[in-house]
Amino acid sequence: MDTTKARNSELAAATQRDPRWNAVLTRSSEADGSFFYSVRTTGVYCRPSCAARLARPENVRFHQTRSEAEQAGFRPCKRCKPDQLSMAEQHAQMVTEACRLIEAAHGMPSLEHLAAHVGISPFHFHRVFKAIMGLTPREYAVAQRGERMRQELTRGDTTVTAAIYESGYNSNGRFYSESHDVLGMTPTIYRTGGRDADIRFAVGECSLGSILVAQSELGVCAILLGDDPDALARDLQDRFPKATLIGGDHDFEQLVSKVVGFIEAPGLGLDLPLDVRGTAFQRRVWQALQEIPVGTTVSYTQIAERIGAPKSVRAVAQACGANALAVAIPCHRVVRNDGGLSGYRWGVERKRTLLQREAQA
Repeated sequence: MDTTKARNSELAAATQRDPRWNAVLTRSSEADGSFFYSVRTTGVYCRPSCAARLARPENVRFHQTRSEAEQAGFRPCKRCKPDQLSMAEQHAQMVTEACRLIEAAHGMPSLEHLAAHVGISPFHFHRVFKAIMGLTPREYAVAQRGERMRQELTRGDTTVTAAIYESGYNSNGRFYSESHDVLGMTPTIYRTGGRDADIRFAVGECSLGSILVAQSELGVCAILLGDDPDALARDLQDRFPKATLIGGDHDFEQLVSKVVGFIEAPGLGLDLPLDVRGTAFQRRVWQALQEIPVGTTVSYTQIAERIGAPKSVRAVAQACGANALAVAIPCHRVVRNDGGLSGYRWGVERKRTLLQREAQA
């Protein structure tokens, strides 16, 4: 008897040391599909999220796949049905199918049409789609239409008007009202790879090192930080390979001074016209970043929740990393859940310095 107790105690301890046990304890739906667990006393295997009564840890074994659990002699639980697609997998499958439908459509499918196609209500479909993609179905459709427009323009064997209609726009007026958001420039300039677009820039120095500020006809399109002025200029050239880069004059250098002044004294504030270029999702993240007050930090998880995409934490971090407008779009105010400083495009020490100054301000 003592031997059996000792053996059970060892098995329980081994199970509790396994990080997968915590997922079972919390019935984590996010862990579904990554592993399964079986219960020796019932002969069944379950998903981590199974709502059945929690088994004693000494009776639990973990399996990587369904077939592994079944080969060990366990049958699927009738409650969580681990041999069928999980709800998360069903949702992912529905959203993938809807995305393919949007991508193949010439126009913009209605929410009702998409929901009927996957077999759920429009309200439920809208919520599921946004949770998984980080965009509403309409925002995804708009992004796809913009991508088709860019592809049509780069073909070179069609007129701008034909490209507009082939991309799914119902009228020239609708496209031209959105053209700067879609292309960042006129269709003709985009077709030539940005050639003839003028971008003024200047490089200055601040306590964080070198700083490059660039401005298009729409607004400031880049604020880059670094240690090497030449490297910053090359970065700008890579971003706008066909544009005409023009060194800033005295008036433009005053703009650089304004940015430097904000870096040195954040309490001054920074209000600039911005030429923001990115995907629909990135723009939503960057808009949320601009709403973070000076002297305040938020986590990547909080930003994901604010834009209505709580499962898109990794995508939020990637959008922060893609930001080319340092301090104007304050990605340095986003930290880890524990408050620690994670990676920053222009170096963690610069991030730390900016946050310290803003906290004092």
